[in-house]
Amino acid sequence: MDNLINSPLDKELSRLSPFELKGRIIAMANEKVKRDANTMLNAGRGNPNWVATESRDAFFALGMFAMTECRLNFNMPEGIAGVPQKEGISVRFETWLRENASMPGVKFLSKAYEYCLMELSADGDSLVSEWAGGIVGDHYPTPPRILEYTEKIIQKYLDWAICAGNPPKDNVFDLFAVEGSTAGMCYFFDVLKQNFLLEKGDSIAIMVPVFTPYIEIPQLSEFNYDVLNVRADVMTPDGLHTWQYDPKDIERLRDPKYKMLFVTNPSNPPSYAISPDTVKALQDVVKDNPNLMILSDDVYGTFVRGYRSLIADLPYNTASCYSYSKYFGATGWRIAVTAVSEKNIFDDLISKLPENKKSALNTRYSSLTLDVPGLKFIDRMVAESRLIALNHTAGLSTPQQIQMSLMSLGSLMDENGTYHERIIRLIHDRYDALWKNFGFSMPADALRADYYSEIDMMVWAEKLHGKEFADFINNTYSPLAFVFRLASETGCVVLNGDGFDGPRWSIRVSLANLNEADYVRLGKNIRMVLDEFAKDWEVAKASK
Repeated sequence: MDNLINSPLDKELSRLSPFELKGRIIAMANEKVKRDANTMLNAGRGNPNWVATESRDAFFALGMFAMTECRLNFNMPEGIAGVPQKEGISVRFETWLRENASMPGVKFLSKAYEYCLMELSADGDSLVSEWAGGIVGDHYPTPPRILEYTEKIIQKYLDWAICAGNPPKDNVFDLFAVEGSTAGMCYFFDVLKQNFLLEKGDSIAIMVPVFTPYIEIPQLSEFNYDVLNVRADVMTPDGLHTWQYDPKDIERLRDPKYKMLFVTNPSNPPSYAISPDTVKALQDVVKDNPNLMILSDDVYGTFVRGYRSLIADLPYNTASCYSYSKYFGATGWRIAVTAVSEKNIFDDLISKLPENKKSALNTRYSSLTLDVPGLKFIDRMVAESRLIALNHTAGLSTPQQIQMSLMSLGSLMDENGTYHERIIRLIHDRYDALWKNFGFSMPADALRADYYSEIDMMVWAEKLHGKEFADFINNTYSPLAFVFRLASETGCVVLNGDGFDGPRWSIRVSLANLNEADYVRLGKNIRMVLDEFAKDWEVAKASK
């Protein structure tokens, strides 16, 4: 193990994305597990170990109804049926709900149906036709960007999930349902490039630490952006990270050379929402840099009470990517949505492009519309997601959109916030178990999401064993040493925090995919390995 930690290979491995490095760390942990007949604890994964049950029960119940509708049209003994018919489908749905009231998910469906009729003024036949036809999945999504009632439901859900129930006044979000927020991110980078909003060599800013692809994508040759990293490096007087940003660094964004700001909020991996002071600073920044475009990745926002995305406070400048993956335990569903305000900076900047670039875009999108200048930015994103020529096949699969609608409705109908509070408490308890068994009780922070915890081992090395020890490990080992040693000696897997552009000696611990008792063991093992490094230091001092 020591040979590996201090080998040239260690330096080579440090260049890998932490997600690609994970396989080697898991292999080391598995070797320990095999030797000791122990259990591997993989806290490197962000996949949650829970699922939201009610919306899933409703989905499968709705599927049963939809199949009865298919067989009403025609039904062949060879296993071939028709598709749901719109006329009178709401009456048949109401009858089916009454006749199957005891089936899991039917009570939820009844409540969701009534909610849509009352709160969204939905036409019953149109709504149920979208649900039944969508879950059967016989047609391409129509419209391709997002289904009609799916959009209305999710608009209302986002008002709660990322706008704290107080969305921007007189503002409507246009939505694009996408295959997870990672797809939304990729489409966003591409549509910016194709529409000349960002070009090679342009200056952008990224608030770090951040989800690794936001670091890696701008470095690719087709983008090659000049990147300013705005670091969450503010410390408390007693030397602890707040994971917030220095106002002086935010001020740098006043320079109009910075065309784009990428934000993961709450952050990944520190898992802290941006402070109100930073939000205010960004609002002031755009007064001097009004063309600053912002993408806010809001995946973890629902783990913070009263969360507000930057799209809530800077709706004109900001686009949002929101995923259902983590909150509902649905990473395998690949369901997310990209939101842009109806009036937004992206459309306005396209309208102000020089004539030669407008002409190029008129040619690029000429097969889609006779009014290319009127083509919305978000609809250009839809087109680019299918290389334009396949625009007619674009859009998230309809069964995925129906599940997304049902999950949204579950939150909208949960007036007491029962699910929300229980999920927050679940991961908070895991956080407390980790840190208490590491040896500390961290103070409460309303901005902390707790989906991950980023532990700066250099901070704790100095606090526990002094600066001389901290200097020793920093000068003797690479940052991967701790991650490797933890895996090989305890069978516990974490990721290196510097792979997310966090502090060099930090580690990322996922609090989503293990049980509370596992975090007791993990916290103790992290402390044990740090103390073992201290013993190595004592031996090294004694041998001099």
